[in-house]
Amino acid sequence: MASGNVARLLSKNTDVIINSFARLNLGGSSIRSTSNRLLFCHSRQNVVPLLSQGIDELRVKQVRLYSSKPPMSLDLIRQRVLLLLKLYDKIDSGKLSVDSHFVNDLGLDSLDHVEVIMAIEDEFGFEIPDMDAEKLITPGHIIRYVADREDIYE
Repeated sequence: MASGNVARLLSKNTDVIINSFARLNLGGSSIRSTSNRLLFCHSRQNVVPLLSQGIDELRVKQVRLYSSKPPMSLDLIRQRVLLLLKLYDKIDSGKLSVDSHFVNDLGLDSLDHVEVIMAIEDEFGFEIPDMDAEKLITPGHIIRYVADREDIYE
């Protein structure tokens, strides 16, 4: 690739992709990659210093980024469940505790119970089967179910 083509390519301020087997000549200095990888540069400001480096200084550093859920604890699960239930408009936050029964103590009906279970599913990102949802009749049961599901034992 001639240096005039490189100058035109760099002036566009677009992504520049240099094939790993290509040889790039820039006014006497050259860059040759011996690996089978592509070199990606994202703007003219990033490309010019990169291309002006010598061949021994040019290194492609591999970076791996992993994603995972934040670490959870039993206390964090308890806080999240109780906050979600306090924000539910049909529950009186003064009567709410870990051992409050949804129907007997908080006055929820079966449809409200289903809405609470759906909100828990959205909050923690997994589906609760109907057979298990029928057994979750207090916030404490929900906390224990989520903790068991996430393998948290304290």
